[in-house]
Amino acid sequence: MQPEVARVGLSGRRGYTRSMVRAFLLSIGQLGDPGIVKVFLKSLAITLLLLAGLCAGLWFGAGWMAARFGLGDSAGTLVETAAVLTALCLAWLLFRVIAIGVMEVFADDVVIAVERKYYPEALAEARDVPLGRSIAMGLGSAGRTILINLAVSPLYLLLFFTGVGLPLLFFIVNGWLLGRDLGEMVAARHIPRTAMKSWRGSTAFQRFTLGLAGTAMFLVPILNLFAPVLSAAMATHLFHGRRRV
Repeated sequence: MQPEVARVGLSGRRGYTRSMVRAFLLSIGQLGDPGIVKVFLKSLAITLLLLAGLCAGLWFGAGWMAARFGLGDSAGTLVETAAVLTALCLAWLLFRVIAIGVMEVFADDVVIAVERKYYPEALAEARDVPLGRSIAMGLGSAGRTILINLAVSPLYLLLFFTGVGLPLLFFIVNGWLLGRDLGEMVAARHIPRTAMKSWRGSTAFQRFTLGLAGTAMFLVPILNLFAPVLSAAMATHLFHGRRRV
């Protein structure tokens, strides 16, 4: 069964909004599923460990530099404090990047849990995503997000100093990136690689709005911890909602 062509016009957009709300509510309701709990705990632990390693590396690196260049106690403390503050800022900025990259590795488990409960017919015809491809997708997601945000950073700085549109641009760029990653988590199980380009073209708007929703969840304290698994579950509902006729 091929994904149906996306509806256009106001009624289609309203229908998709209802689908988004449905996907979110169903995903919230399945947070207690053992399979999803397991992925949540694994992915959160790995994400926090990676962030902690980054912070520790910056702190120890700052201490080594202070000792290496013979800085006094006051200057050394200042350098280490600056390193800690930098690490905390980086942890906040990179949490979404690392969390989604890690989630890509375990995404199959979330998708399977959702399909087993709501789309058993799709589960029967799905193909497992090899671990190597999952890791490649995760690394690609993290690399793509970092590189594109770095490429756009001059515009971020311009908007920061002019005070116009910085949050909006950040939201749009990262919503687009996240929508691509989330959509492919599910599509990789059901669509051949040769058909991926066509699928991306036919689902651009839907994946973008999904990415915006996911980006919004990452900005809400506490909810941001659950955002990776919720986003993956929502992507599964939306993917199969389009396929049903």
